[in-house]
Amino acid sequence: MNILVIGAGGTGGCIGGYLAKQGEKVTLIARGEHLAAIQRDGLRVKSARIGDFTVHPPAFTTESYPADRLPAPDVIFVCVKAYSLPSILPFLQLVAAPETVVVPLLNVFGAGRQLQESLSAAVTDGCMYIYAMIEKSGVITQPTAIFRVLYGFRHDQPHTGAAVLQQLETVLKNSGIDASFTPDIEREALLKFSFVSPLGAAGYFYGAPCGAFWEAGEKQTFFLSLVREIAALGKAMGLELPADLPERNLALLRDMEPEGVTSMLRDIQSGRPSEFDGLVARVPRLCRTYGVACPAYDRVVQKAQAG
Repeated sequence: MNILVIGAGGTGGCIGGYLAKQGEKVTLIARGEHLAAIQRDGLRVKSARIGDFTVHPPAFTTESYPADRLPAPDVIFVCVKAYSLPSILPFLQLVAAPETVVVPLLNVFGAGRQLQESLSAAVTDGCMYIYAMIEKSGVITQPTAIFRVLYGFRHDQPHTGAAVLQQLETVLKNSGIDASFTPDIEREALLKFSFVSPLGAAGYFYGAPCGAFWEAGEKQTFFLSLVREIAALGKAMGLELPADLPERNLALLRDMEPEGVTSMLRDIQSGRPSEFDGLVARVPRLCRTYGVACPAYDRVVQKAQAG
């Protein structure tokens, strides 16, 4: 398969690295010093799942990508931050052929539907469970072993590209990734969102790392309130989440590094653009649309508005 990965950070770097290690035809889109290091020395992945390795896939910027000389990708993984979607859309429109399947793997909920509005290629929904980041230019570190990728068609979407997506599941599994081409992706994506959004919101609200929410107390109670508000939103949307969702998300939280913070909080603290709108502020907007109360999320958004 010809696979293009847009965004070679923690998520895209791992998925592209694992696939390249397995011998798949992978091309990366990156930028800046990270791109320069990959082009010079290869992409090094320090993986708690399969061990450390270095691969040498071709890598370009969106501007330097030789679309006229390369075959159209069978699959495009979109692994950028949500705020970057508008900027990469012209590139996607250029490189995605009608038979290409686009698989967005973002933290936010609903990116596939958003992209589909502007692309003729089939765009699935997708989500990914991984803890990984750029350690330095050209080096991705994955300190925990979890690596799960889910993707599939939305309930109202034609199943164009199903054979490609079935083959992709096998390719991903052969590369050491826990992959699933699922018929229930909207629920799965909201289930993932029910963890990353409350963690991002609570971490921002308290300016605290993951370990601050491990034990019973004010911070954990607030995190669980956010989780329950996502569950109520899902019910209103017809996407019933598990009854034990708070307990499940606490277990996931305790698998994180205690001093680790979300990428959203790191970006905010560094004064960089962040995914706050898609991860946090969008939730109250959706709740108003579906008539769901979300006082905990309202408090987080109010804090952000107050500066």
